[in-house]
Parts: sequence; C-alpha cells; structure tokens
Amino acid sequence: MNTRTLLASIMALGLLAACSKPEPVVEPPRPVVVFTLAPAQVAPIALYTGEVRARYESDLAFRIGGKIVERRVDVGAVVKPGQVLARLDPADAGLNAEAARAQLAAAENEFSYARAEVLRYRDLVAKNFVSRSVLDAKETAFRSATARVEQARAQASVAGRQAGYTSLLADQAGVITAVGAEVGQVVKDSAVVMKLARDGEREVLIAVPESRIGELKKAGRVEVRLWTQPDVALAGRVREIAPSADAATRTYAVRVSIVDPLPALQLGMTANVVLADSGATAGGLLVPSTAVFEHEGASAVWVMQAEGELVKPALRKVTVRQYREDGALVSAGLTAGETIAAAGVHKIIAGQALRPVAPARPTAAPAVVRPGAAS
Repeated sequence: MNTRTLLASIMALGLLAACSKPEPVVEPPRPVVVFTLAPAQVAPIALYTGEVRARYESDLAFRIGGKIVERRVDVGAVVKPGQVLARLDPADAGLNAEAARAQLAAAENEFSYARAEVLRYRDLVAKNFVSRSVLDAKETAFRSATARVEQARAQASVAGRQAGYTSLLADQAGVITAVGAEVGQVVKDSAVVMKLARDGEREVLIAVPESRIGELKKAGRVEVRLWTQPDVALAGRVREIAPSADAATRTYAVRVSIVDPLPALQLGMTANVVLADSGATAGGLLVPSTAVFEHEGASAVWVMQAEGELVKPALRKVTVRQYREDGALVSAGLTAGETIAAAGVHKIIAGQALRPVAPARPTAAPAVVRPGAAS
C-alpha cells in the first residue's frame, strides 16, 4: 500500500466517525413531591389562623423621664409582682427630692415663728398693750405659714415618690413580650419601655372578614388546634369581636378564649380556630392548595400512576368546593387513596417518568373538626 492510498483510508475513516450520531444522554427522572389523599369530614364552616395571646397585656412605662442606666430583663423573661425591670439615672430625681425637703424645712421654720408671734401678741392684746388690728395681722401671717407648710409637705411627698419612680416595677406576674428601650436611651414619661403579658387566661387573636361576622356570633362550637399538636382539639369561645374593622385590612379582630389550655401552650404560638357546623355531611377531600391549578378554564390536578419505583402524571379535572387556609376542599374528581402532585404542578408534562418524593412535613394541616368534638 502506497502513501496515497494510506492517506485516503485515514480520511475516509475520519469522515465516517464524523458522520456517526452521538449516543443519547439519558436524563434521570425528575423528583416530584406527592401527596396521598385521605378522607375528610366536611364539618368546618370556616378556619382561621391566629396567634396565641394573653387576655391581659400591659404597656409598662416610667412615670418620669430620664436616662436608662440599667435593664434587668429581656424578651421572654418570666417576672413576679414588684420585680425591678429597669432603672433610670436617679441623680435628678434625688436632687429634686432634696430641694423639696429643704423648702419644707424653711416653711416649717416660718410656721414656728408665726405661731410664736401669734401667741405673744394674743397675750399683749389681753393686757391692752397693742391694738386688735396688729393681732389680726399676725394671725393672718400664721395662717399663711400653715398653708405654706402643707404645700411644701405635699411637694416633698411628690418629689420623694418621683425619686422612687426611677425604678420600673412589674405590677403583675407574667412574661415580657417586647422591649422598646435600651440602656443609655433617654425616654419621656409614659413612653412604652416594655410589654407584659399577664399570667392567666390565654386566647387566640384572629382576623375575620365582615361576611363571616354573623357566623361567628351564632357559632355554637368553636375549636382551637395548635399547629404543634394538630390532633388535639381545645374548646374555645368567642369572647370579643371588634366593633369596627381595621382600616388597612378591612377585617375585624376577634379574640377566642381557650377554655382549658394545655401546659405546652406558649405565647406567640400559631393556632387554627375552626367553626363547626352540626348540619354538615361527609364528603370531600382536603388537598394542598399548591396541588390545584387552572387548565382550560377549570381546576385540575396531576394524579400519579405508579410504574414500578417511578410514577407518571395524568391530568384530571376536579371541582373545588372551598379554598381554605389549610388547603383546598375538593368535592368531585378525586377519590381517597389516590396520590397527586403537591408542588411544581406547572412544570409537569403528562406521561413523563417522575420519581416520587414524600413531603418533609404535611403540606395541609390535618386539623379536621368533627361534630361533637368541642363541648
């Protein structure tokens, strides 16, 4: 084989290699978060999410202004009645108290002198040594001195009490929920320094639209379920409905008292308030709100069909009865036991192989109220 033939063979092999198709790259199945449907009882009229609060909350403030030199508690501290929470610089208040005491001493000296003068001139008038008009002047001076002593004594008492106002005390047992001033800050009198949530009754603060106020007023049974313990139902009662709506949200603040709170109930916890309807009937499935999307003008979900370790999505139209804070209530189109996609529904393609992944935590709260659960 000569050199020309060898070069031609090499070029032919190169062309064949360049024209061959590369092997396709197989992508691994994409993960998808799935949710298995369970039967639900259609009992709640409405469900509201709120925050656990104390029934009695106090704004704590100094009665006088000054510079804060000490703060002894932080947010979350449990305090007792009479406990010192913060202190102001006592120098100015102490000087005012000393000045008031000095004025009281001067007034008492004038009073002693005026009294002695009245006694002396009464004796002189009795002996006809001076006229009655002179005695009247001395008695007037004595009454004025008496009034000045009372005034100075009252001012000294006020100054002494103000010297005690440099310490901020807890008037009730409770928990500090907020701190609004730090050491070194100059505050005015009545400026809120801390917030105190008193021990005792706990309640849930919720916001309710005006269309639901009537149902709340007529509610026979109200249940409270903590997000940390959704399977435990606590009896509650509507204690207060705000007389006017919030200017920004146009909702009414409603306070629901917890009749028998759990020991684990803490301020600031998130809780669901559920209104039960004794006339409700069974039917419907509670699904995550993120599982429902709009397709051709109707609500739809992706139903997962198992194929070995993988699943394939199939589009199915559903009827949503109600969108709630804990999910969407589907009244038709799904059956219990089926598995649906719970997230990323807009990126799923029908028939593609997916790898199912269980959610890290329940996407929809399992808090379902059943008739008769609350007393």
